[in-house]
This record gives sequence, structure tokens and C-alpha cells, in this order.
Amino acid sequence: MYRGRLERDLSVWVGKGLIPEATAELLLGEYDSRPASFSLGRVLMVLAAVLLGAALLLLVASNWEAIPRLVRAGAILAVIWMAYLGAAALFARGAIAAANALLVVGVLSFGGAISLIGQMYHLSGDEQTVMYLWFAIAAISAALFRSGPATAIAGFLSWASFGVYLSNYDTRWVGAGAWAPLAMSVVLIALVRYTDAGRSRHLAYFLVVGWLAWLYTLHDDFWLAAAYVVCGLAVFLAVSLPPLRNSVFVKTAGAAPAFYAFLIATVGLLLLNIELEKGGALVVLSLITLAIAVLAIALQGRDNGAVRYLAYLMFAADVLYLASETVGSILGTSSLFLLSGVFVALVAWLVIRLERRFGGKKAEVAQ
Repeated sequence: MYRGRLERDLSVWVGKGLIPEATAELLLGEYDSRPASFSLGRVLMVLAAVLLGAALLLLVASNWEAIPRLVRAGAILAVIWMAYLGAAALFARGAIAAANALLVVGVLSFGGAISLIGQMYHLSGDEQTVMYLWFAIAAISAALFRSGPATAIAGFLSWASFGVYLSNYDTRWVGAGAWAPLAMSVVLIALVRYTDAGRSRHLAYFLVVGWLAWLYTLHDDFWLAAAYVVCGLAVFLAVSLPPLRNSVFVKTAGAAPAFYAFLIATVGLLLLNIELEKGGALVVLSLITLAIAVLAIALQGRDNGAVRYLAYLMFAADVLYLASETVGSILGTSSLFLLSGVFVALVAWLVIRLERRFGGKKAEVAQ
């Protein structure tokens, strides 16, 4: 996808005389010489490792009653050692795909080993402790081998740990373990930056959003929803305006910080709409929501597609709501649909004008 866009842009630049054709060919050749970000062989290798690890976990779950305890423990420990030593050897030889696959098998086998030894020797402890330990091993493995797939496994384990916590305590807030998802998300973000596992960052950000949603179910408070709006918008503005927007940290983080901060603010606005009863306060909130949507498009609309489309959705939904609240009591249903269509057309017109304005500014900067 990116290569096709790059090739089209280079053709346009050559046609406008901005760069010679030879330079365009060199740039395209340099891009083609880079290692591919997606490789079907690597993906299949990791999927095979996941399947093998799942098979091992299922085998452990069956308890292997016919096999002596010592043999069972020795077998799974041998699998772990062979997986980690084999991964280290393959990393040293540059066989990255096979090394990551073995590392995934090793990380999954470690969880099976904890469960197996706990079953056999009736060790004290609970499922939550097992998940914390398993996550820690996955995170340490990812850091030691600088492995993107191991980082992804750690991300999924963080979600599994959160799920176990909610299940064990019936979604109630109990003890310091309630803060664990936030701590895990911080660890994951650090791993993502260290291992260059960009796609895994979404597991960490969504974990934070999920944790905030769970927190709201516990308190169901107007001011908590308002705090989501204020804090989300504050972070969004911070990463969208100088000096943070131009900092190396924000640039290397990509579009995710701005989008997820805006998503939290959007969730807060939705919760406020649920909290407020119908009336003037809700109309004022809708007008504020429209202003926030336009602000988001103005600050991130050109460069951040995720923010742009979320803001479009916010804007359109709120316009429809305002239409229903202001004319729904006077006009019939058919008239409401007619006016809603007109409002959506006006939204589209406003969006087109904003996009043209962004394009004009870009052209002025280029000149």
C-alpha cells in the first residue's frame, strides 16, 4: 500500500519537475531494498509456534496421569530450555523468523510449566499470581531477545491477566491488583519502543481504555466522565501542539497517542450524554462536542486518519441528535429525516472546506 502511494507521489514530483527521474528510481530502489515489514513466511512461522504452544498447554491441562510426575516436570522444563537456547542460537545466526517462533514456544511453555508444577505438587497460590508471573517472563524474554512477537504475547497476557482479575473478584475493585493493568500498559509501551513492535502498542492503549471503562462501571459518576473528557482532551492538545508535537518522542510514537487520547475524551462525552437528562444542558453539551470535533479535525485531521474519522463520526452523530432534539417535537418523523439529511449534507460541506483549507496551507508551505 505504502509502496504504491510512494510510486505515485514520485511520478507526480517527476512530472512537475521537482526531482529528476533518476532520483525517483533511486528512491524507489532504496525502499525496495529494505527488509519487508510483512512476510507471510514469518507470520506463518509465528502462528505455527502459537499452535504448538497451545497444544502443549492442552497437554498439560490433561494432567498426563499416566506419566510420572518427575518425567512430566522434566519434559516441560526441557522444552523450555531447548526453546530458549534454540532461539538464542538462531538469533545469533540471523534467522529471525525461526528464532521468534521458538521464543514464542518457550514463553507459552513457561505458563504451562507453572500450571503443571502447581497441579502436581498442590502448591499454594492463585491463578492471578500465575498470570502476573507469566506476563513478567514474557516481558523479560521480549526485552532480552528484543523480540516483537514476544512483546505481542506479553500484550495478550496483560489482557488475560485483567480478565482473570475481573473474574476472580466479580468485577469489583479489590486491593492493589486493580492498578496492575496500568502498570502492564506502561511496561508494554516501553517494550514496544525498545523492540520496535509498533502494532503491539494498540494492545497497551486499548488496555488503558478498557480499564477506564471498567472504572466507570464501578462509580457511574458524572464527574468521572467529565474527568475523562478533560484529561483526554488535555493529552490530545499536548501531543497535537508545539513543542510536544515536534518532539522526537511524539513523532516516533506515531498517531496512536493523539488518537487514543481523543478516544478517551470521546468516551467521556458519550458517558456525559448518558448521564444528563434531556434538556438545555444536553444541548449545550452537544454544542461543546461539535466544537471539540472541529478542533480535532483542525489539529490532526490532515495527518491522523483515525482521529479524523472519529471526529467525523462524532460530528455527524451530534448534528443528528441536535436535529432530533430541536425539531423532533414540532415536525413529524418524515420531516425529521429530511432535515437530518440536510444537516449531514452541511457536515459534508464543512468537512470538504476544512480539507481544502489544509491542502491550501500545505501548498503555501511548499512554495
